[in-house]
Amino acid sequence: MLAPEDKLKFTPKPYLSATARFASGGDTPRDFLERCLADLAALEPKVLAFVHLDLDAARKVADESTARWRAGKPLSKLDGMPVGIKDIIETIDMPTGQGSPLFTGCRTERDGASVIALREAGTVILGKTVTTEFASSEPLGPTKNPHDLTRTPGGSSSGSAAGVAAGMMSAALGTQVLGSTIRPASYCGVIGFKVSLGALNRGGSYDGLSQSCTGVLATTLEDAWQVAYEIASRVGGDPGYPGLYGPASAPAAKKPSRVAFLETAGWAVASADAKQAMTDALARLKAAGIEVLTRQSCAKIAALEAAVVDARALSMRINGWESRWPLNTYRQRDASKVTPVMLKRLAEAEASTLDDYRKNLAQRDQARALYAELAADVDACVSLSAPKAAPKGLASTGDPSCTVHASLIGMPSISLPVLQDEGMPLGLQVTGFLNRDADAFAAAGAIKALF
Repeated sequence: MLAPEDKLKFTPKPYLSATARFASGGDTPRDFLERCLADLAALEPKVLAFVHLDLDAARKVADESTARWRAGKPLSKLDGMPVGIKDIIETIDMPTGQGSPLFTGCRTERDGASVIALREAGTVILGKTVTTEFASSEPLGPTKNPHDLTRTPGGSSSGSAAGVAAGMMSAALGTQVLGSTIRPASYCGVIGFKVSLGALNRGGSYDGLSQSCTGVLATTLEDAWQVAYEIASRVGGDPGYPGLYGPASAPAAKKPSRVAFLETAGWAVASADAKQAMTDALARLKAAGIEVLTRQSCAKIAALEAAVVDARALSMRINGWESRWPLNTYRQRDASKVTPVMLKRLAEAEASTLDDYRKNLAQRDQARALYAELAADVDACVSLSAPKAAPKGLASTGDPSCTVHASLIGMPSISLPVLQDEGMPLGLQVTGFLNRDADAFAAAGAIKALF
């Protein structure tokens, strides 16, 4: 049983459902912000989601948004939305520390592409949220899970997930290269949205790995989609990518006819209660008329499961080679300020070769091809977002074995906070197909409505 000091009371802050009141005058963005800031004042000293706050600037922007809504001229549907920015993405008016003492107080004097897009949409940026060192796996950092302060919030987008869950803001930006959006969303009980590879412009984000994507943590599906849409409509996707496809508002829920259940490597280490929760969820889908294919009933799924069973190790080899620079420059600058985890990753990368990297890419391409074949047979795939509830302790970001397959294959994925384990949130993950993020969202909406 939790001690009283480990139990928090908080109120989620869905945003788009409030904008009708802004238009009618029944509420204002400034009043909405103040409700968020009241929770922030009460909870942030315990949750520790932020590394930097600028509340005076936030109030000023909220007042400007209030004036626009009163004039009937909001900049977007998100005008006035309180958001946080993962501290791996540049902000012109705040430091970007990358979770590293090497960059404490570092100011680049420019906004990342996603940040300037959100400013142009009128959002209210509260501050920078905690990330692990260089948005990698360890160490976690100070952030705690608002559902249980003795547990990890997950990472590396730990501050973004915890801050949204605690009601300090409606949405926040994260990133994902293994599971850094979906896993903390699962642990903290919020919506997590990892877009198709390249669908959101990562300019000014220091996670320049070939599997990395910008992610969104939000209170509702509608808010998550809108954040991604407003970014894509202003700055597009990564260079050479077509950007996020989909409508100007969240796609309407559409029940999938057939889904694939992916065990992933996480099933072998999942808790008994998590497995039961997923089994019950699959039964619920079947009762709703959705056909569920598995590795036992479909040869294509069996082949894919075999191809992604070592997705974590393969991803780490790819990421390691791609991290050789700039980690070598950081070591040269001051190795004492780089964690042993990162120095070990650099040493492993320096022991590998370009030919090794090419072989790893070819193996990844094979997995992506196998996954693409499923598009002819199913509308989406479902799996656990994490193998169990957020672990006790604050040393680890948690196990990415349920999420890394989506990063390896570059597909859109959404974590729905509809399951539980140990009385804690646990996500159900819906994975779609490349550049069909809207279809994945429509399926996720229909699945969420079943719970």
